[in-house]
Amino acid sequence: MNIVLLGAPGAGKGTQAAKLVEEQGLCHISTGDILRAAVKDQTPLGVKAKGFMDAGELVPDDLIIDLMKERMEQPDTDKGVILDGFPRTTTQAVALDSMLSELGRPLDAALLIDVDSEVIVTRLTSRRMCRECGNIGSAADGETCLKCGGEMYQRDDDNEETVRNRLDVYDKSTAPLIDYYHGKDLLVKIDGDRDPQVVFTDVVSALGL
Repeated sequence: MNIVLLGAPGAGKGTQAAKLVEEQGLCHISTGDILRAAVKDQTPLGVKAKGFMDAGELVPDDLIIDLMKERMEQPDTDKGVILDGFPRTTTQAVALDSMLSELGRPLDAALLIDVDSEVIVTRLTSRRMCRECGNIGSAADGETCLKCGGEMYQRDDDNEETVRNRLDVYDKSTAPLIDYYHGKDLLVKIDGDRDPQVVFTDVVSALGL
């Protein structure tokens, strides 16, 4: 099964993807994880992408498309993929259609995790990440990781100004994907402002898994 995950930054796409991977054995491809790894490794793409990411703007389509095409050709995607953060524009969606056509893999669903923007602002500005193990927590957890004891920190793109800019970018550039996939009769909309396990139960039911 090949699934596109849609939703604003902080809507909970990554959480639901992890649950789907665990139960279905699909390959989770997160654009954000791939880009952050490139930034950390200071690859040419990473250096170029960092400026866009820090400002809460979208990385240009051509960079993302080239990166994802390379990733989709790797053998661990053979059983199916969950695309988290790609496509983000209709240009990328059309490119994805071409990729999947070449690979002989139809897209089964576009899953929209829908959450109110103010809820997302609260979620992201309070989010903290462990420098050691990458564990995600919140400001309420304190400065020490509950899993490994490492330092918890706020990502550069999780301050309120950048979060609101990211949401604005999402509304203007990414929301049209909802219409795109609705027109293809692939859109599945789920209320994401609930306990993650409740959301997952609805996801499984909606996808017929």
